[in-house]
Amino acid sequence: MRCWDPRIEEMPKDELSKLQYRLLKTLIYRMYSFSDFYHVRMKEAGVHPDDIRTLADIRLLPFMYKSDLRDNYPDRIFCASRDELVRYHVSSGTTGKPTVVGYTQKDLDLWTTSLARALTSCGLGRGDVIQVSYGYGLFTGGLGLHYGAERIGATVLPTSVGNTERQIELMQDLKATAIACTPSYLIHLGEAAERMGISIQKDTHLRSAIIGAEPWSETMRTRIYETMGVRAYDIYGTSEISGPMFSECSEQKGIHIWGDIAYPEVIDPKTGEQLEAGEPGELVMTVLQKEALPMIRYRIGDLTRIIDETCACGRTHPRIERISGRVDDMLIIRGINVFPSAVEHAILGISELSGHFMIEVDRKGSLDAMLVRVEVVPEALSDKINDLINIKRKVEHVLKNALNVAVSVELSEPGSLPRFEGKAKRVIDRRVF
Repeated sequence: MRCWDPRIEEMPKDELSKLQYRLLKTLIYRMYSFSDFYHVRMKEAGVHPDDIRTLADIRLLPFMYKSDLRDNYPDRIFCASRDELVRYHVSSGTTGKPTVVGYTQKDLDLWTTSLARALTSCGLGRGDVIQVSYGYGLFTGGLGLHYGAERIGATVLPTSVGNTERQIELMQDLKATAIACTPSYLIHLGEAAERMGISIQKDTHLRSAIIGAEPWSETMRTRIYETMGVRAYDIYGTSEISGPMFSECSEQKGIHIWGDIAYPEVIDPKTGEQLEAGEPGELVMTVLQKEALPMIRYRIGDLTRIIDETCACGRTHPRIERISGRVDDMLIIRGINVFPSAVEHAILGISELSGHFMIEVDRKGSLDAMLVRVEVVPEALSDKINDLINIKRKVEHVLKNALNVAVSVELSEPGSLPRFEGKAKRVIDRRVF
């Protein structure tokens, strides 16, 4: 099967634009009429649904920011009643409060459909065994890929993360043909297999990988293919827009954004002005059919550009280039979004610490490692080693709860960490992607 839904995926561009406009107009009227948040935001911007006369008029609508989700925690921005919700997902927040995303059944169906198209475009389908090694639970990766894989008729092996040797054994025994995971975990898995005397290329049936949730490069794609014989496909999404939704196709020349599901824009991060296709800038996404948590012009913060040319695969929907970086200071550690501001928020609540800190990110083997250096206040200093060990354990526990990822902590003496007169530079990232 070349396309999951050829009627939609190969729809002529003019017809796709008309469909997008109808969906956008319906969405805006619904939000203006039934959402206090959007009604106020549009009134403040001086725009009414009647002002949106063409698809290009989307630029008149106000932006939505991650801070809007934080300020309306947990669900004050939702547009569906609790009776209509069938699931929550939760991601890490910038200041300790997580981002809560709700889903109606239609939202889940649309998410699954998006991934069915994506996985089919990567050449997967009935007869494949897809090992899902993204985390299951509050984060969106595992369950999203799970239901998408089942929708295309593949067999799912829901291994989640960790227990790597067992994953390799199951990969062999159950003849997994594809894996969905972070790029660093795939490299780690290949190295672990080598230590076990197993060649992924020769001793398993694995031939495809759907990888994302953290930065990776063409160099890493080549390394994966040369060392493991696995063809890697980039997948993209954020929890706010539902989760992982869009991927490269077999051409591997950009990530397809399904135009009937989402409308992408790229803007100048400083001015907010919409940029032409091909110009690099900040990605903005409007999810056209979402019910529980509609997103209109959501500023994601990822840097990319839109590729407007029809792909050689025949799909007419727009594509975006591989994400090249971030507008803000967000780090991605083992697939988890980590903001330095969240680290600061967490340690300011610990009386034994001064509040000064430094973050160092590196690679240990193929996995991310994050070290947080913190300053102990003079009154907490002790010549008893057990007292310092207890402080260290306390900080690690607080940070793990706040960030949803385990980090190492190093205690520093009072006054030993750098002070900054201008913008604080608290992150040293030594990773090479």
